[in-house]
Amino acid sequence: QVQLVESGGGLVQPGGSLRLSCAASGSIGSIYTTGWYRQAPGKQRELVATITSGGITNYSDSVKGRFTISRNSARNLAYLQMNSLKPEDTAVYYCYAGLVGRAAPVWGQGTQVTVSS
Repeated sequence: QVQLVESGGGLVQPGGSLRLSCAASGSIGSIYTTGWYRQAPGKQRELVATITSGGITNYSDSVKGRFTISRNSARNLAYLQMNSLKPEDTAVYYCYAGLVGRAAPVWGQGTQVTVSS
């Protein structure tokens, strides 16, 4: 059984920073991709950032240059460092992990990020 738990969300002022963490537990095996999506009320869930097992990263245009995705495979952790936050970054952020041998990714429960003055 695999579980992902996000943490680090909260309320932050525009221009501020947050770091989200995603902790994986259970019989994880090998992760070929991991990343973050976000969803604001009334909007579709959108990709924020991904990182492959080889360390290749991908970012949405809206966060590129401000957010950094990283991982610590040995500790089964993934991170999203968010800098220069904007009100439009407000959303529930979800981490996911694509696991080798599993047809569907594993998702966390989400953590709320609110950027407001």
